Amino acid sequence: MRGGQGKQPAGAGGTSGAVGGVAAMTGDVPARRRRRRGWCGAAAAVMLLPALVSPPGAYLPAVVAALALGVAISVWPVGRVSLARAAAGLAALSLAADTVAFGKAGLALLWLPFEAVALLVLLERVVRHVPGPRVGLVGGLTGGAVVLLPLRFTLHAPQTGLKESVFLAALAFVPAAGAAGVGLYLRSLDRRRADAVALARREQRLEVARDLHDFVAHEVTGIVLEAQAAQLGEDGGPVEHRALLHRIEQAGLRALDSMDRTVATLRAADGRTAEPPPTQLHGLAGLPELLDRFGAMAAAEVTLSLEDEVAGALSREAEDTAYRVVLEALTNVRRHAPRAGRVEVRAARSADGAVEVSVTDGAPTGPLPRAPREPGGRPGGGTGLAGLAERAVAVGGVLEAGPYGQGWRVRCRLPVPVVR
Repeated sequence: MRGGQGKQPAGAGGTSGAVGGVAAMTGDVPARRRRRRGWCGAAAAVMLLPALVSPPGAYLPAVVAALALGVAISVWPVGRVSLARAAAGLAALSLAADTVAFGKAGLALLWLPFEAVALLVLLERVVRHVPGPRVGLVGGLTGGAVVLLPLRFTLHAPQTGLKESVFLAALAFVPAAGAAGVGLYLRSLDRRRADAVALARREQRLEVARDLHDFVAHEVTGIVLEAQAAQLGEDGGPVEHRALLHRIEQAGLRALDSMDRTVATLRAADGRTAEPPPTQLHGLAGLPELLDRFGAMAAAEVTLSLEDEVAGALSREAEDTAYRVVLEALTNVRRHAPRAGRVEVRAARSADGAVEVSVTDGAPTGPLPRAPREPGGRPGGGTGLAGLAERAVAVGGVLEAGPYGQGWRVRCRLPVPVVR
């Protein structure tokens, strides 16, 4: 973790940045919401002032229109439940006002556009934000208030009849449908944005889980095996050194157990185990270096057979899969067969042109018992070879693991892309 005082470059993590982010979520955001609600409440109250001084004939329409504008402004910073209740209550009030006869329209008609705009804004916000089945009920009620709003004056006017009322209602349906359409479009954008964020977070979790398992666990296993080998030497050194090596071994084993639990938690966070493309691709060209590192920490005789025909035959993703199969198999040899006398890694073309990568370990040569292994992965983990088998299938291949002679063999068969 990187930290420090002062400004940090973009993308750098740190304690101060994390603390600042937590403070922003816990302090600044609620404060901004409170200030926003205060301003919106004041604006809604100001909208009522012209309505209170309206003439008697325009008093009720003015109050309804002012309330509509006030609610449209006020519900901006509040939650979805409050939005649904406010919109439903206002729509019901507007529909109730449609049944009242005002005589001559006069000044009352001047408030009609304000109420219509407020109802349209509410309709858009309801369709966009109200969750579940309530969106249909509240949206329909608000949309009905918009469509029937012109009838407040045409139904009670002697100079207009049913035909004019139906025409105006049909005319009001157009902006209502437009507001609902905008709300549906923004709702779909919000959903896609949320899905994209969830997918990105899931991929990050799986990337961390994969790298923890494939690389960090590999190195920690090497540390544990080094400590075990030092304790098995003929000259183990002073008792203090042996105790120190034992503590190193136990700490490494605890770290591996914790890593297994972390990997399982990261991969099971959303109930799915499919993996994203790897962040760093490895290839068969890196096998000699990998085996050199393994041989330096293992007592086994390590051999590598890498045919020339294999180079460049696989896709980048398939080569990365082959590399990780070898890495996982060597890690399993360290953990389950630390006294194996021979480890053979082979990559060759088969008769049908596919590439076969195999890792075979021989019989143990020392007194340590071979730890039990399962084809799906190492005990306590369960995500190693099983996860690689899924990746092999994803690139068109197949992975097998099981007993072979007196040892164990992991073999992966990967298809070669057809060049047209």
